[in-house]
Amino acid sequence: MPADLQVIEGEYLRDILNQPQALENTLEMLDQLKELQSFAVGLSKGRFQRIVLTGMGSSFHALHPLNLHLIGHGFTAIMVETSELVHYKNRFFDPKTLIVAVSQSGQSAEMLRLAEVNRKRSAVIAVTNTPQSPLVEHATAALFTQAGHEFSVSCKTYVTALMALKWLGDILCQRDVKQTSRELKHAAPGVAAYLADWKEYVASLAHRLNDIRHLFLVGRGTSLAAVGTGALIVKEADHFHAEGMSSASFRHGPLEMLSEETFVLVFSGDAKTRDLNLRLLTDIRQQGGRAELIGEKASLECFRMADHGGIRPILEILPVQMITLALAALAGREPGKFELATKVTTTE
Repeated sequence: MPADLQVIEGEYLRDILNQPQALENTLEMLDQLKELQSFAVGLSKGRFQRIVLTGMGSSFHALHPLNLHLIGHGFTAIMVETSELVHYKNRFFDPKTLIVAVSQSGQSAEMLRLAEVNRKRSAVIAVTNTPQSPLVEHATAALFTQAGHEFSVSCKTYVTALMALKWLGDILCQRDVKQTSRELKHAAPGVAAYLADWKEYVASLAHRLNDIRHLFLVGRGTSLAAVGTGALIVKEADHFHAEGMSSASFRHGPLEMLSEETFVLVFSGDAKTRDLNLRLLTDIRQQGGRAELIGEKASLECFRMADHGGIRPILEILPVQMITLALAALAGREPGKFELATKVTTTE
């Protein structure tokens, strides 16, 4: 069945194509706030015993690169979904904990509960797209993304959150933020260059994905951000089941699902574990499975991208966005049009 590309040309696609502008706007507004510098000093002097990174959905997955950056710098960083934090791990709420809370709306049910449970015991750095929100009112300091209005599925808010979190991580680790700014300036042009060929990518992917029933996204390290968010947005945008997990976890059971109807997207990721991911790709193919790589050595142009270091997590989600458009075209439905969910989750 040929894909209908006209059906996908709605508000979700416009949001995807507006990502370069959202990234430019966000970078222009990032600033080295005095509050953030004071947190960096407090961390270096041992004022905080731990940094708890929290969010829900794509806001949670976006925290993976920051988590690894902080741990690599010697800090004790913990990723916890906000729902679990407020109900089961509330012993973390004390003056020795620094919380980084990410929420595009700043008013989801879990963020309201965080403010209620924390009661200012822990310092909170908010990262949000909504300055006038309950999360910001409760926070000690805040970083604002400039994604603008977003129709439904997180795309602009996700990539701008990654940018803000990269900025925040380098401040907390007392890196030269001028160098950070130089790195982040490549994000918007890199995204724009990729999206210039979106029609060709979607048409190519629609041909390849026409007969699949199961989609797996696997990776390691910082790529877990794209793996988790990618699986989430496929379900949201397309009503198509997708599963995201670490490359190692895929070998522990899901490998049995390999068939002509199963497609595995392997993220080559960081150099430290790239060979392991490439080995998984080879093993899947040798077992008769269908798999493609996202990275420098990808065989498909829509999955090929250079390793741009600090901005790679931003670029890695783009091929998955193309998959959401291709699946919607195949199904003949407008992608990202919610029927049951809402943009802001207000019920726990």
